Amino acid sequence: MPGDWQRALAVAAHPDDLEYGAASAVAAWTGEGKEVSYLLATRGEAGIDGLEPDRAAPLREREQRASAAVVGVSSVEFLDHRDGVIEYGTALRRDLAAAVRRHRPELLVTVNHRDTWEQGAWNTPDHRAVGRAALDAAADAGNRWIFPELLDEAGLQPWDGVRWVAVAGSPRPTHAVDVTGTLERGVRSLMEHRAYVGALTDEDPERYCRAFLEGTTGGAAGRFGGRPAVAFELFPR
Repeated sequence: MPGDWQRALAVAAHPDDLEYGAASAVAAWTGEGKEVSYLLATRGEAGIDGLEPDRAAPLREREQRASAAVVGVSSVEFLDHRDGVIEYGTALRRDLAAAVRRHRPELLVTVNHRDTWEQGAWNTPDHRAVGRAALDAAADAGNRWIFPELLDEAGLQPWDGVRWVAVAGSPRPTHAVDVTGTLERGVRSLMEHRAYVGALTDEDPERYCRAFLEGTTGGAAGRFGGRPAVAFELFPR
């Protein structure tokens, strides 16, 4: 992965999306002194069966903030799109373009926008919508004539400084980050989603989180130098 950047913005649909893929890489970046901010399109309110959305949302927000702190991220924002029914379109693109203008990242990180995951399982509509909108917002943010209200009403100057968009969890990875030294922080970051993980499995939470992340980073290792790695599909701009 390119390393000549200082600011990144990581955009995902739900709390936990980044922890299931990119957080170990984020820990490596913040450990190098880079600035990483998180932007979540929803509060994950529809993610726990048996827990009503108005109770789930604040719980999952707290878990996300605690999870981000483990890997050195203090800036965590939520957009309040509806969990499960995020719509790809100009409203979502505008929100993401506004965030790009606020944070002025050189690297934009998002989660798999493609129809399937690597093993062929169907991806969710929320992931596809947010991933696609993030790719588009990288360009939208730099064009003053697209969403001019961002400048006129919010005072957000155009930002055309996004140099790459990195997509975690893509079935077509091209680059990777060595996470030999930060995988443990990635495991602890995922474990902060205690309520969500507890609803997914009866397995011991630490065993579950460790097995998942060791599996994904180990699966990438064979293609990226034999070391535990978080893989990305990288789109240069």
